[in-house]
Amino acid sequence: MAASKLQALWNHPAGPKTIHFWAPTFKWGISIANIADFSKPPEKISYPQQIVVTISGLIWSRYGLVITPKNWNLSSVNFAMAGTGICQLTRKIRYVKITSSRHKRHPWKDEYDDDDHFVPFVAFL
Repeated sequence: MAASKLQALWNHPAGPKTIHFWAPTFKWGISIANIADFSKPPEKISYPQQIVVTISGLIWSRYGLVITPKNWNLSSVNFAMAGTGICQLTRKIRYVKITSSRHKRHPWKDEYDDDDHFVPFVAFL
């Protein structure tokens, strides 16, 4: 029974003999790194990086389910990427909200501008 399941996995169109298996498998490294960054102070979290991780995760998790054959590995890794990206963005937004209310300053000013000039966040995307 176990041998037949392993044989079915081996011969699957998105199995270990194809790039459709290995690319998502190595992409788990991004989610693992993002989980490791939960111990990083929130002021060091990058908005652009986490926005890209989140959006990429949302787009590709859907794609993994609409292609034929369904690539569950691709969908699950991207779902994890979106989840960790959302968690990191939430941490950063909470931190900015708390520190900006304490200092009565613009929430993104300290992150991007040292010369007391406001630079819009969109300019960095």
